[in-house]
Amino acid sequence: MAKIHYEVDGAVSADRFFAALTDFGPRRPELWPGLDDKWYQLHELGDTWADVTEGTDVLGGVWAHERYDWSEPGVVRLTLQSAVDFKPGTVSTYRIAPRPDGGCRVAVDFHRIAKSFRGRFVGVAVTLTGRRRFAGELREALERLGRLPA
Repeated sequence: MAKIHYEVDGAVSADRFFAALTDFGPRRPELWPGLDDKWYQLHELGDTWADVTEGTDVLGGVWAHERYDWSEPGVVRLTLQSAVDFKPGTVSTYRIAPRPDGGCRVAVDFHRIAKSFRGRFVGVAVTLTGRRRFAGELREALERLGRLPA
């Protein structure tokens, strides 16, 4: 099982980050460093939810089909629907809060339960190094977002 928590501060507003996290347009892979275009597919989009497959080319492709839900202000929950290497049902949560300087703080609770050997391997790697790697990717996404026109 991989279960980690990490937090990152960014110079963009909480509203702007929230909007970017819940934007499932075709340019999504350009903003998020850990997302490979090859694995990105939007299946269905509602007012406060999205059904999407996303992944990375690491280890030949680690992907997840998830349902994003942002019906609660400042919170985006990703519920795993299916994946080759992980059991469905786990929830990862992003909590986005404004900072007094106009930026934001993003706190993430990431959770996966392995169902394959590769999933167990990825789970160990995430537990050991994921906090640093995922926080770095989130910082990069915040920096990319900050360079885009508002």
